[in-house]
Amino acid sequence: MNEVKVYGYRWIILLVFAIANAIFQMHWLVFAPITSEASAFYGVTPIKIGMLSMCFMIMFIIFCIPASHIIDTYGLRIGVGIGVVLTAIFGLMRGLFANDFTMVFITQCGIAVAQPFITNAITRLGAAWFPIEERATEAGLATLSQYIGFIIALALTPFLLKAYGMKGMLMIYGVVSVISLVIFFTFFREKPPTPPSTFQEKRYSIFAGINHILRQHDMIILIIIFFIGIGMFNAVTTWIEQILSPRGFNSEQAGITGAAIMIGGILGAIILPILSDKYRARKPFIILAMIGIAPGLIGLTVATNYTILLASGFVLGFFIMSAGPIGFQYGAEISYPASETTSQGLLLLSGQISGIIFIYAMDRLRSVDSGAMTPFMFVFVILAVICIFLGFMLHESSLIKKG
Repeated sequence: MNEVKVYGYRWIILLVFAIANAIFQMHWLVFAPITSEASAFYGVTPIKIGMLSMCFMIMFIIFCIPASHIIDTYGLRIGVGIGVVLTAIFGLMRGLFANDFTMVFITQCGIAVAQPFITNAITRLGAAWFPIEERATEAGLATLSQYIGFIIALALTPFLLKAYGMKGMLMIYGVVSVISLVIFFTFFREKPPTPPSTFQEKRYSIFAGINHILRQHDMIILIIIFFIGIGMFNAVTTWIEQILSPRGFNSEQAGITGAAIMIGGILGAIILPILSDKYRARKPFIILAMIGIAPGLIGLTVATNYTILLASGFVLGFFIMSAGPIGFQYGAEISYPASETTSQGLLLLSGQISGIIFIYAMDRLRSVDSGAMTPFMFVFVILAVICIFLGFMLHESSLIKKG
């Protein structure tokens, strides 16, 4: 048996992955805070601009299982590397063809293919480089990087658009993606010379792993929670400007509100996963996150005061975005020995499916008079309450107790 050893270089690996993840996520939400401006620029309806975000969910559904299979079969460097290369190529092309909506949509879909190659690797990277008592922290920091990407897209895009125009703004994001590619292939390594944990026996293949996962009561509940939570998050961030504009908030305020959600998420993704690792518990922190989501959603739905709106966004982000990394690691532990990419891929897949449903439904069920999305926001509040009860139905991870 190989010696178990933890290497300091794991933090460099995590940093390199985090840079790639953050830059990819910038592309996803780049149009969310400028829906009205982009709609006018390209001469299309808001739902077509919404499709520029929705295509990420569609591509994830198509490529989730193939991406997980490639990561499991060929390793992290090749699997994540595919995602980094796709982001750089299509990100640069999108900037070059920024004035043509059809080409922007095509290149946006090309970038979207990269998503499962990057996001499905978070818990696999933790298993390769980190001991069990650091893996929720690793998942939290890796997920945090995607929130940083969201913040940049939501807060910076309206100002870049005003300063450089549509083409200049998209070219900036494309060039940054190329820089990320260089950093990744220069510093990223597949795995350490010796494993960081004793949990290294042979894993199930992807389809055997799916079969194993879908037979587990706790994983089914967790998938339902992620179906609601990720779908809700995807829909709210996609329509943030449209949710707020009927109440008199402009695109800059919508972008900053989105950034407040992400800032809350960053703090949550740092604090709660660290506490989860420290106290060797997953279930209480998942329940805590579910409880905290509802008041943030209510404020985002009804607030007319900008300060209250920002506070509500912060609270929503803190809890909904801290639930992700803890849930990913909890899923990896309770579905062991299924692969981490399989368990995380299924959780993300459920959220992409619901994201498409929620985004479309929010547009179709706008208020007739004002175009407000308030009715469906109250549906989200009800779903958030349901998630609290589902959280209490989970059983604690036995692996974290033994780890």
